[in-house]
Amino acid sequence: MTTWERIKSIAFHLAASLTVLAIGLPGLFIVFGNEAPNRWLVAALTGLLFLLSLIIHTFQLGHYPTIIRGYLLIGSVIISALLLLNPELNFYIILFYILSTEALMCFSRREGYGWLVFFTVLTTGLLFSLTDFIEAAVSIPIYLGGFFFFATFANATYQANVARLESQRLLEELQAAHRQLQEYAAQAEHLAVAEERNRLSREMHDTIGHRLTVAAVQLEGAHKLIPKNPERAGEMVDTVRQQVREALNELRQTVATLREPLESDLPLEISLKRLVTGFEEATGLTVNLLLPEGLPDLSNAHRLALYRTAQEALTNVQKHADARQVWLQVSQLAGTITLRVSDNGAGLPAPEAATGFGLRGLRERAAQLGGELLLEERKGGGTQVCLSLPISSTSS
Repeated sequence: MTTWERIKSIAFHLAASLTVLAIGLPGLFIVFGNEAPNRWLVAALTGLLFLLSLIIHTFQLGHYPTIIRGYLLIGSVIISALLLLNPELNFYIILFYILSTEALMCFSRREGYGWLVFFTVLTTGLLFSLTDFIEAAVSIPIYLGGFFFFATFANATYQANVARLESQRLLEELQAAHRQLQEYAAQAEHLAVAEERNRLSREMHDTIGHRLTVAAVQLEGAHKLIPKNPERAGEMVDTVRQQVREALNELRQTVATLREPLESDLPLEISLKRLVTGFEEATGLTVNLLLPEGLPDLSNAHRLALYRTAQEALTNVQKHADARQVWLQVSQLAGTITLRVSDNGAGLPAPEAATGFGLRGLRERAAQLGGELLLEERKGGGTQVCLSLPISSTSS
């Protein structure tokens, strides 16, 4: 319960108890002023009703239906007894409004309206019992109007509470969904970072690590041959120098891939042209780039899949193909965009290379977009990587 709701609840309970007291005191002045024979019984019943109201509202027992039902029945009996003892105290009927409001506030609408009907019937019966027909006929519409007013007020309050609870529920659901989305985003970011780190570590292990290992072995052999065969030792040192230079080039290329997400955010034509230019400068190989005119607008996921496939395929050409020329072609036909990277090198790699983490990741990326990645022999010799993606839902 919010602070404002708690204040409203305290105000209601305080008003109910004070109303019982405000109506009961004039009645006591009347019966004691007239020295009615039953004045002490009236005082006791009035005090009992006020005490019950004070206990119910002080300890906020409205959450206990059985206690409230008992209180309403006892209150009805006390009010009826007060009216029967002193018919001139007909303003005590107003106390039924207090009981009606409490019933409507504490119970469901169905039960609350049931109590309202009960108090209405009881009030009508008492008026006809205590007054003549004409006076009862004049008074009843006035009191019934009061009950109708409280019924309308209760219904409006109920609808407002229902709307408030529904808004609170929707807000809590929205907050929970927002927190869940934040968690998913954090997990996705963490997985993407971990995947990129793993890829870079594999690249560095397979390229730079291999060359440095060979260089270390060559240096050890050259060190042993210096006393016996200086010329052979010099040749081995030259080989080591070449290995280190190549390792340095590969290190530069690996570091350059850290900037590639910026490249992959560009339009596909520009990013592929930059990728090919960097590859040619790093390897000395010629890449024949064939791009169609007017490529459709692609989603980020499609553009990234095509870019990563081209990147991985060119990397594999450098590592495994021993090729002299490379062809990178993008084509579009019947709602499908296709990327082919082929070379005139040594052909399909060893099985373990063909099932490496890089190609496996590309196949998974293609499957998520409803496409397919194939690694196959190229007609005329060499290897070809082919990625096909449906784009009917992504083209503008």
